[in-house]
Amino acid sequence: MIKILNYSETSADELFSRSEYASDVRDAVKEIIDDVKTRGDAALLEYTAKFDGIDSCNFSLEMSDDERKKSASDCETSFPGLSGVLGRAAANIFKFHKAQVREGFCIGSSADLMTGQRILPLERAGLYVPGGTAAYPSTVLMSVIPALVAGCSEVVIVTPPNEDGSINPAIAAAADAAEQATDSFGSIRIFKIGGAQAVAALAYGTESVPKVDKIVGPGNAFVAEAKRQVFGEVSIDMIAGPSEILIISDDKTNPAYIAADMLSQAEHDKNASAVLITDSAELADAVQQELESQLSQLGREDIARASIDNNGKIILASSINEAIDIANEIAPEHLELCLDDAKERLSDIKNSGSVFLGRSCPEAVGDYYAGPNHTLPTSGTARFSSPLSVDDFIKKMQYIYYSEEALSKAANDIACLAEAEGLSAHARSVLIRTEK
Repeated sequence: MIKILNYSETSADELFSRSEYASDVRDAVKEIIDDVKTRGDAALLEYTAKFDGIDSCNFSLEMSDDERKKSASDCETSFPGLSGVLGRAAANIFKFHKAQVREGFCIGSSADLMTGQRILPLERAGLYVPGGTAAYPSTVLMSVIPALVAGCSEVVIVTPPNEDGSINPAIAAAADAAEQATDSFGSIRIFKIGGAQAVAALAYGTESVPKVDKIVGPGNAFVAEAKRQVFGEVSIDMIAGPSEILIISDDKTNPAYIAADMLSQAEHDKNASAVLITDSAELADAVQQELESQLSQLGREDIARASIDNNGKIILASSINEAIDIANEIAPEHLELCLDDAKERLSDIKNSGSVFLGRSCPEAVGDYYAGPNHTLPTSGTARFSSPLSVDDFIKKMQYIYYSEEALSKAANDIACLAEAEGLSAHARSVLIRTEK
């Protein structure tokens, strides 16, 4: 059963503790990465046979156009209506991320002096998508669309194959929906490989898999460790911790709604965290009981129960103002403000990945449909980092122009600073141009 803690009577260690993923796979991952760097496709095919049970003799690592069309078509058979839903969600996500696009700038564009900044897209982005029962078509939309909107010419998706060599059809359908929503912004390729070997292929390239500039997307401990090890060779989005939700509510919210929202995170995995902060002891008790009632109805009850029992908390605060202070300290991935004045309270929130306003806005709205990204900072990193966005798929290039006259006016200032740092050659490189 979930713990109920009184804020004023509980230690900070217990209030702000978080579950973490254990990682003891470093050496195994390094071996896989080195092997893929050395042997390329041959290593990928061997790992696909070993880990996915695929006969590599007649297996193509990349999905052909015909395979993609068939897989996307199979989606409608397996999940009737899903293709239309993916299209509508993609349109919302495209609209939100298109608004993030920024332009460069130029200052003092005269004949004598000019400085500025160019915004340039990364050429190629890589996306890891878990496969099998954990396949997330929403992750395809949330990653591919901002990359294409940013101007990436190509997005390379890697996802583990099923035993018959196919992929989850919802992934192919989501890729199609992303392409249609962005309409000629770039192209998408899909490779049927997973695990650390897929990350290595994206980072270093093989005969079939192109090298990318950035790798994004969730994965298991092997995938996360592989992303950690290839960082520097390529950029990565983040090393994500367990998923988490924090709800702030007064006594007016239906406790069944709050319990359902908490369980929506708890069912992700046993390390997920679901927290309620309230100023109502009555609501705390009601949510505690409602959680027990709803847990028994879940298909993933064992996972959700472990999350709720081990990592879940209900914190009793003296007021909603104090609840908000606590939330800012925790800096949660998802924050729900189940309050009548939620929109007015938004300005008080300093640290959160994504904020859900009001009693009719569960976190699942943002996970799938509304448009804002669902790849969010976890483990308190919302204090200094941001959701995945178009900005993750661009780079900024500066430029400077000084005429002879402009340099002459600034030369002594520049030389003074250089000499103060003991770098006389820097000073000389400026002054030599002003000597007559």
